[in-house]
Order: sequence, then structure tokens, then C-alpha cells
Amino acid sequence: MGVFGVYGVKKAGSVIYYGLHLLQHRGQEGAGIATFSEDGVCHHHRGIGLVNDIFDAAKLAERDDSIGLGGTLYAGGVKAGLDNVQPLVFSHKSGDFAIVGDGSFVNGRQIRDYLENRGCIFQTDTDAELLANLIKKQASEDRINSIISALNMVEGGFAFVIMTKNRIYACRDKFGIKPLCIGKLGDGYVVSSESCAFDFIGAEMVRDVKPGEVVTIDYHGLRSRQYSQFHKNMMCAMEYIYLARPDSDIDGCNVHAFRKEAGRRLFRECPADADIVVGVPDSSLSAASGYAEESGLPYEMGLIKNRYVTRTFIMPRQDMREKVVHIKLAAVRSIVKDKRIVLVDDSIVRGTTCLQIVNMLRDAGAKEVHVRIASPMMTHPCFYGVDTTTPDQLLCSTRTLEEARIAIGADSLGYLSHESTRASSFGCSELCLACFNGEYPTALYQYDYEQDE
Repeated sequence: MGVFGVYGVKKAGSVIYYGLHLLQHRGQEGAGIATFSEDGVCHHHRGIGLVNDIFDAAKLAERDDSIGLGGTLYAGGVKAGLDNVQPLVFSHKSGDFAIVGDGSFVNGRQIRDYLENRGCIFQTDTDAELLANLIKKQASEDRINSIISALNMVEGGFAFVIMTKNRIYACRDKFGIKPLCIGKLGDGYVVSSESCAFDFIGAEMVRDVKPGEVVTIDYHGLRSRQYSQFHKNMMCAMEYIYLARPDSDIDGCNVHAFRKEAGRRLFRECPADADIVVGVPDSSLSAASGYAEESGLPYEMGLIKNRYVTRTFIMPRQDMREKVVHIKLAAVRSIVKDKRIVLVDDSIVRGTTCLQIVNMLRDAGAKEVHVRIASPMMTHPCFYGVDTTTPDQLLCSTRTLEEARIAIGADSLGYLSHESTRASSFGCSELCLACFNGEYPTALYQYDYEQDE
């Protein structure tokens, strides 16, 4: 999900609208905006589809508000549908509040049982609703203490922004798996999943929210509390590899720079005897340019992307992902015909998309297609908000490298090593590589997938 928050900025709803546009790549299934007006009334609107289809920018610009939250929905571990579109807004005698979040609790099932046994009734499948109920179950007059107590009950990779009529709270998991950053806009502040949203609205990057930190933003400015004394900086490697925009800086590392360095290292580890390098648009283009520069091979635009088709990996169903590849990408026949091609992609998850692209290039006349992946073999599920929660969804969970090559129809197949993936962050983060090596930073609780029915 894309998460965006605003405090102390006039026309907050309009600012959030444009912020969500810049975070659309993080979720395409729905979006929502909630703001408080000067008289303390909460205005909340959400819908299914893309940001531009849901909101009227002109009407948002008419509203008199200076605090608000927004989010774009990527279903991942929850069901698609309007009920699960965030922010969620809650009414309480202590005052209305709203929550928007990215990521996933690995002990969500246990938390839900705990709350249901104490009388809670749930309307959604979201962890945001779990967190809201945990906060209200903590008996404290000071809301920050209730938030800290609630956060200490949950485990996983997440970033949440909580809003009352007077302030917002930006929270990040203690392992730093999910990104969240703070920017300055005039006399106010903005909070975003990625820094790419700041430049367009004229905000200046202040800093990332630290792992295990809650930042309170109100008329005092920024105030920080560590909710956990244990914290590590283990950003999800897939943020750099695929999820984030290349113009974002995450934990001090630019995403484009990471991908280009990964491409350079990929050539050193997996060279290929070929004529040209072709990248899979869009998230693989930086790695492809790095591979081409390091190899000395010409980089060519052998694949063209239809700009009016959304991202395939974050679509909710496999049949939708497979059908849309043929309208999303087209091979440039005059470029690839009779060529030996190095096809650089950021990752292979299920393998179906890669197979279709390889076949597409062969149909366009390519002599050979050598696939090079700018990340390690994905062998384990992700339990922190990416939609791969069972091993059978993964091409390489049981296949060898050669078996994977045969499955995607390539002439050769090479992956980036774990060591080079870590090194591509230039030391900015340790990186969570759990989906590549099975070393999960948290306990998994309900996700014992080898025993789960």
C-alpha cells in the first residue's frame, strides 16, 4: 500500500490527492482520503480503482482542512473490496480517529482472537482495524502511551499513520522492513511511504521514520518516541528491487542507484555472449542499463510498455496477471530480430510473466534469449505484505536453476547473489532477504506454512 499523511498544510485533501498519484504504483485496487476540517468534522471518501477515477480534485481543493490521511490499496494478504480500502475511520468517546497502514502483522490471527474474546467485532480484514482496537483496549489517558502499548503487541513488517483531529502519529516496525519518511511543506509536514511524492508537491525531505519509532506531529513540531528498545534496519529488499519508484530515496539509498549497481554486479557474476541488452519496463530498466554499461553491450529498447496498463505483479489474481502481459508489453521486431538478447528483469516470482516475455521475443525473431535477474532466486514466501504467502506460488521454491530455465524457456538463466544484493545498498541497510534465503527477521506465528492447512 501507499501511505500518505499531512499535518498543518492548507487544502490537505488536495495535497493528499496528488501525493497518492505519486504512490499509485504501490496499490491499484482502491484508494481513500480522510481529513478533519477546522471544526473537527471528519470527511472520509474511498473507492475502488485508481486515484484519478475515485476523487474530484476540484472538490478536494475547495475544502478547508489542514490535516489528513490517504492510502492506495494493494490487497496482498487481505481481500480486495471497498471494506478494506484505507484509511479506516473510527468513532470513539475520546474523539474520532483514522488509520492507514502498509505491510502485515505476522501475529494477526492471534491478535484477532485476543480481541474477539474481549468483545470486539470486526468489519474488515485489515491490520489497521486490529491496531485501532488494540489502541483503544489500552487504558491510558495519554494516546501516545496507548499507541506504544499496542505496537508492542504486534509483530511484522509495517508502517502506520494514525490521525486525530489535532495531530498525526507516524509508526514504523522495529525491524525497519517497510519504508516511511517525513517531509517539510511550508509550516507543516507530510508523511509518505516514499520520498518520490515530496518533490511534486514541493516538500523537502526531512528524514526517514526510524525502525521502532513513533513520531508525533502537531503544533509542537516533531516529537520522537522509541516504542521498542530492540530495533534493526532491515529494509525489505523488494522495495529496492521492484516495489519503490526509482526516484525515491529509502533509508539513505536511492532506488535507481541500487538497481543500477545490482545490474553492474549481475554482469560480473553472470555474463552472457550476446548482441544487445533489453530491460523489462519499468522497474528493470535501471538494472539493465547497469548491466549494459558494465558489459559494453548496447542497451536497446526491445520491449515497449503500454503506459495505460497498470502493474501486473500487484494485481489480485493470477489469471488477470497472465492476460494483461500481452497488452502491457510489445516486442520491437526490428530491434530484436536475429539478435542474441540479454533480457534483464528485476525478479521472477511465479515465472508466468517471464515465460510470456521470452516467447514474445522469440516470436519477434530473437535468435537467443538469455535471462538475467537482478536479484537472487525467490525461494520462500513473504509474510510482510507482499502477495506470496505459499511456496507453490514461487517458480524457484522447488526447482533448480536449470529446471527454472526450462520452465521459462530461456537459453540461459542467471541470478544475482545474496552478497551482491546486500552490497547494492551501499551499506545503507542490512536488507531483509527472507524471500530469497528463508531467514525471517520475525517469528512467523500463524504462517507455519509447512503445517498449515
